[in-house]
Amino acid sequence: MQAIGNILTFITEIEKLKDIQRKSRPIGLKRYENSAEHSWHVALSALVLKDYANEPVNIERVIKMMLIHDLGEIEAGDTIIYSSETAELKSKEKTCIAKLFTNIQPDLKDELLVLWEEFETGKSADAKFAKAIDRLPPLLHNIHDEGHGWKKHGITKEQVFALNSARIGAGSEKLWSAVEQKLNKAVEDGFLS
Repeated sequence: MQAIGNILTFITEIEKLKDIQRKSRPIGLKRYENSAEHSWHVALSALVLKDYANEPVNIERVIKMMLIHDLGEIEAGDTIIYSSETAELKSKEKTCIAKLFTNIQPDLKDELLVLWEEFETGKSADAKFAKAIDRLPPLLHNIHDEGHGWKKHGITKEQVFALNSARIGAGSEKLWSAVEQKLNKAVEDGFLS
């Protein structure tokens, strides 16, 4: 029974992800998305876009990455992608992940830690695709919200195109091509400058 008790503690702790507010608003809503919503959204997005990955991917592994990739935000919070890649932040996220995973059985803990690290390094085909999908919802949110998040945080088109062409293109060139068209239209419409 102790193992189930530990898992229930883990399940209770990850509820906190629902209280981490992100920097973009879901399409059609005036409130900000939370990180748990984002994790669900990218997991389902990965599933339906798997055939567009640059390389064959193990979709079960990708979905697991998508479901756990932001758990470190429970302690580190969410920061806008254009300024969040600091060693200090990544260390804080890793510490949170390690602490969260102490409550689950060792074999699952090891598997999830490996997947989290793989996502963070972004070198495998699965991780490249997962990182590509992770970028998709915030872009669609901004495109459908007249650039609200971009404008609020002073994000330029150069930043958006540079970061996203690299991340999305590395995992899915076809997806990047489709998103790039939408971003160009956002520039034309004055949502991104």
